[in-house]
Amino acid sequence: MKYPAIQNYIGGRFVDAACDGNQTLAVISPLDGKQLSTVPLSTASDLDQAVQAAKTAYATWSRTPIKERIQVFFRYKTLLENNLNELASLVQEENGKTYEEAVAEIEKGAELAEFACSLPQIVTGEILEVSRGVECRTEHVPLGVVASIVPFNFPSMVPNWTIPNAIALGNCMILKPSEKVPLSVGRLAALLQEAGLPAGVFNVVHGDHEVVEAICDHPDIEAVSFVGSTKVAKLVYQRATSHFKRCLALGGAKNHLIVLPDAIPGMTAQNITASMAGCAGQRCMAASAMVAVGPVDHIIEQLCEEAQKIVPGKNLGAVINRESKDRIERYISEAESQGAKVLVDGRNPQVDGKENGTYVGPTVIDYVRPDMAIAQEEIFGPVISIMRTNTVDEALAIENANPYGNAASVFTQNGGMARYVLDKASAGMVGVNVGVPVPREPFSFGGWNESRFGVGDITGKSSIEFWTKLKKSTIKWNPEAGINWMC
Repeated sequence: MKYPAIQNYIGGRFVDAACDGNQTLAVISPLDGKQLSTVPLSTASDLDQAVQAAKTAYATWSRTPIKERIQVFFRYKTLLENNLNELASLVQEENGKTYEEAVAEIEKGAELAEFACSLPQIVTGEILEVSRGVECRTEHVPLGVVASIVPFNFPSMVPNWTIPNAIALGNCMILKPSEKVPLSVGRLAALLQEAGLPAGVFNVVHGDHEVVEAICDHPDIEAVSFVGSTKVAKLVYQRATSHFKRCLALGGAKNHLIVLPDAIPGMTAQNITASMAGCAGQRCMAASAMVAVGPVDHIIEQLCEEAQKIVPGKNLGAVINRESKDRIERYISEAESQGAKVLVDGRNPQVDGKENGTYVGPTVIDYVRPDMAIAQEEIFGPVISIMRTNTVDEALAIENANPYGNAASVFTQNGGMARYVLDKASAGMVGVNVGVPVPREPFSFGGWNESRFGVGDITGKSSIEFWTKLKKSTIKWNPEAGINWMC
């Protein structure tokens, strides 16, 4: 193994899980199939140990002024930037994405930390004299011990969706990483400690579904955020809220890019290719379905040309494991057998020197019908399915019929038509001539429909309401104010 066995991080120390040596999983690099480390399958008792450490830390951390709390994240942002190469290499090893994509992930984490540093200017509360001699005020109060359950596709960025904001707002956190990519979070924990975060404010508990269930059930955890598949997001949301916790669970996606005949061919083809193949398609904002409106064959031809420039092992990373590779390629083969036409075929690519890596090449499939599985289900791979329609309304009907609602975009030079699609698309994040319409801070990230369960978004200003509760104070000092409606 390249790295030592992974430990939990509890109370400011890396500690062994309570499970024995047989209760571990191998951590395999998708790049070449080599084992990187082992990760423990922690138990409910490990989680409780972390919760108790967080509860102890909360007593002091929650009373620390926010202007002091965010100083940690000024330093943390600098540490992310100073250790960018190391952190990006670690992400690449355990996740399989390209080094350039891993660098972008770390840079986004630094941007998220930067936003947390602005929170003192945003959560100032309000004060108003509501009657003669009487004032009302509001203030944001932390919840207590909170938990964040994060996926494999962004080992560093998605944890930073929640760590800076939740902690800067005064909470103490338990983070449960994906057992597939547990290495990056350990480095984040060490950097937070180096940045001056007190022991117990941030804790990491590794494991599988047992730890997730224990998080949902633990009576001292006040709120749970989750990012992953819709199937699991529903289960987490139902279980956490059944224990009267706050929960925000982000699920999967099936993002539609509507292409009109007047779209700029080169820009459109490049954007769609980058969207469907970036991070090997393993992101909830990836283009998965293209809806071609009318005569756009000239754009599809350029799309195929761009896709053929994407080479596995060079500018295209691996998918996370063999199971994912097999599942993605089954979708392609099934669609082909049902009458779809594979224009660019990414099945079973050969990558010299990395024969045991789990790669799928960029794949473009035309003449897909809306009733096919590949058109309806999340593929999570570098595959774009093209469905053809005659009108924009037909295209929108396809987009709106899908149960997900993360993202949608339209490619056109007609401003009125762009506005029409933006208004009618059933998605929480929409774009015009943008393949990945992800908002930047301070705007928040979050979809609609079966891409999100719970209220609010997970990043930006919207996250403040999730990580805090509002305290309202009414104050009267001067007796000469007399008796009024407030007594």
